[in-house]
Amino acid sequence: MATERELNKRIKSIKNISQVTSALAAVSASKASRAQKQVEATRDYAGKAFEILNNLASQPEAAHPLLTVREKIQNTGLVLITGDRGLAGAYNTNIINRVETFIKALDTPVQIIAVGRKGRDIMIRRGYNVVATFENPDTPSILDISPIARIVTEDYLLGRVDQVFVAYTDFINLINRHPTVKQLLPLKPLDFEGMAVAEYVQSVDLSGVSQRTYTYEPQPEALLDAVVPRFTQLQVYQSILEALASEHSARMVAMNNATDNAGELIEILTLERNKARQTSITSEILDIVGGAEALNG
Repeated sequence: MATERELNKRIKSIKNISQVTSALAAVSASKASRAQKQVEATRDYAGKAFEILNNLASQPEAAHPLLTVREKIQNTGLVLITGDRGLAGAYNTNIINRVETFIKALDTPVQIIAVGRKGRDIMIRRGYNVVATFENPDTPSILDISPIARIVTEDYLLGRVDQVFVAYTDFINLINRHPTVKQLLPLKPLDFEGMAVAEYVQSVDLSGVSQRTYTYEPQPEALLDAVVPRFTQLQVYQSILEALASEHSARMVAMNNATDNAGELIEILTLERNKARQTSITSEILDIVGGAEALNG
């Protein structure tokens, strides 16, 4: 059984750790709230952008390479979004396990673009082909996302990959998150399944579009050249926002749980310390009584 001094040291150490985890939980709660607002602020814009894209692509004369499905798939690109830091429970582990399961189900080589140091380190260590790496910005902007979207688009247009997927953790609420792998390229008009914003975009009724005549300035081809790459960029941006909100919420929950566990452990150790103190006092009393009896004898 540990001595009273050893138990006091352990209790003090755990109290210090609980103060750190409590502070991390408070910081993560603030960041998660801000990230949630960012996610919700982009959803309406994403829905309208997808509606415009569908309207443009439905025109008979409109076509774009990023909308075209290739018959033969030889190489696959994958954008993997994880965190730069740990202390977020199983957040990073869950999305990496989901990605590995997805890669094993593919019949083609996979080129990985890792966004986040945790995913980069693990995928390189496990022998996957990581062709580019990026760190996760605390407050991402379109300028931060542009290099990622540019690499993805260029690889697809140049034929280095024939399809591209994005893997991220879908933010549902502060408690629930879901690791997801969804299609990024090619963009399929009228098909919401597999899109990064599928859950947030209402189905667009375009059944009468083919019978209508639209006037575009400039021509639909020129508009598609501008809209399609930007919508690809928007999907990457939306995915990173979802992942960032999920990471902060996961860290908040993990740190709250750690703080609660520390409190329970302190109670257990305090009880053990009190027992050790009682045992020590009883032993001292017995020694005194024994000494007194020896003197009387």
